[in-house]
Amino acid sequence: MPKNGAVPNLQDENFLMLTIRAALEAGDAILDIYQTDFTVDYKQDDSPLTQADRASHDIIMRHLQASGIPILSEEGKALPVTERQSWQILWIVDPLDGTKEFIKKNGEFTVNIALVSAGAPKMGVVYAPDRQRLYFSLQNLGAYMIDDPILLERLPRQLAGAEAKLAELLSQADQLPLAEQKDKPYTIVGSRSHATPELTQFVDAKRQEFGQVDFIPAGSSLKICLVAEGRADIYPRLGPTMEWDTAAGHAVAQSAGARIYEYESGKPLNYNKKNLLNPWFVVERSMT
Repeated sequence: MPKNGAVPNLQDENFLMLTIRAALEAGDAILDIYQTDFTVDYKQDDSPLTQADRASHDIIMRHLQASGIPILSEEGKALPVTERQSWQILWIVDPLDGTKEFIKKNGEFTVNIALVSAGAPKMGVVYAPDRQRLYFSLQNLGAYMIDDPILLERLPRQLAGAEAKLAELLSQADQLPLAEQKDKPYTIVGSRSHATPELTQFVDAKRQEFGQVDFIPAGSSLKICLVAEGRADIYPRLGPTMEWDTAAGHAVAQSAGARIYEYESGKPLNYNKKNLLNPWFVVERSMT
């Protein structure tokens, strides 16, 4: 049931269904390319780009454009702040988060779609197609996960039908965070492909504080979602990320009761900033 008895309005419900369907269809397209000998191009900043990034972007754009809400996507055209600054509500999209993991074929890549209002994530969908795991959240509703491959396979058709209902979707999902594991050591999740000396120092400091500490390396926004699940206690991102890397996971983790804050100031992460580069940040689950 929605947290605190709050019920989202019909538009929110429809947007959530639209977003999940877009992510699932984009994930299918990504997997089709993942199973081939795809080529890799490089952008001006030397970050990799594949056919899967483009295919996912095109599918998501086709779905979200029907909402009439402006879209900020990693693979879209560069939008100046003068155009974006009037947007009180917008979609923030990463069609393929973890392209390096996609290229390595380790399965740790995601589709990220967030709805942001007044600089704060309101709705988030994170889909890991190779892991067949879907995370979604809506403000005042909570955060949920579906990791049933059979259900995920038929879900796009279910969401396309006029009878699609939010209550039915929630009945098939697990609310986050999951039940806490007893005697679980303090667990840190960190980047698999972007480890930094600062992360090593952070882990060492936590070992001094807690004694036994487990460390889970992971890629893409799965790191944020592991905190949302409760499998990890904290994710320190002591390196660069962009807004599209974090917005959807931020929404999921926040709705699961976790805190997402700037590493230096402790302030919440904001979105649709003049500079789309995020500051260093921490995702930390509630210990209560």
